[in-house]
Amino acid sequence: MRQRPRGDSRGILDPGRLLREVHFRRHLPAESLRPWIEHYWLIDWALSAPFEQRVVPHPAVNVVFRRDGDGPEAGEVAGVGRDLFRITLTGTGRVCGIQFRPGGFHPFWHRPVAELTGRRLPLPAGRLTGPDGPVCAGTDDQRRRALDALLVAWAAEPDPAAEEAVRLAEAIRTDRTVLRVDDFAARHDLPVRRLQRLFTEYVGVGPKWVIRRYRLQEAVEQAAGGPLNWASLAADLGYSDQAHLVRDFTAVAGVSPAAYARSVH
Repeated sequence: MRQRPRGDSRGILDPGRLLREVHFRRHLPAESLRPWIEHYWLIDWALSAPFEQRVVPHPAVNVVFRRDGDGPEAGEVAGVGRDLFRITLTGTGRVCGIQFRPGGFHPFWHRPVAELTGRRLPLPAGRLTGPDGPVCAGTDDQRRRALDALLVAWAAEPDPAAEEAVRLAEAIRTDRTVLRVDDFAARHDLPVRRLQRLFTEYVGVGPKWVIRRYRLQEAVEQAAGGPLNWASLAADLGYSDQAHLVRDFTAVAGVSPAAYARSVH
């Protein structure tokens, strides 16, 4: 079982600027929730000028609670985002987010997760607060405990298919050699059609999309780290050529790989 939250910046465009502008951190949930939850992510801000953050979304559902200034706390469920996510923060505020592991939201949702893909929906009134009230109040530890209590109250149901989807999505995320759906299905002794149905129902997108998104996030993270041989990286990530990687990168990140690399350096 994991002892600390994920430390990479995958998906966050210009993570250095994010850390300069706002107070961003991650926390693990209670141990009993870790099979389904990747981490909690907290952001607090006090800005003198508007700040826009862009994110290449993970193949994951997020539940997000936000409070701006002294206003009321609002909550929403965000399905897997296919496009670049942009948000502009102003003034003061705080966010408490729950990033579910790919496949991990289904036991709480009890419906096909594909219904949420590309959508952001307000949480039902009965799910807006934890048993002890709003979740964005107090210290980090108080907020973490409030999120734990909220999720325990939602009562996830045991679901072997969800466990399988989580395990397979994690294998795609961590193994750079996973480049093709048919090869991946064969490695795990699964028919391709069953793998596709499982991912659509439990992750919200198909396995091909998950493979390509994780490989593209790796390209974004490497671009932020320094100069790259883009042709070599394209081959490593399973692209037919450098131009294909450039097209995918530009379509999702909104800028070319070269322009992004210049902007963060």
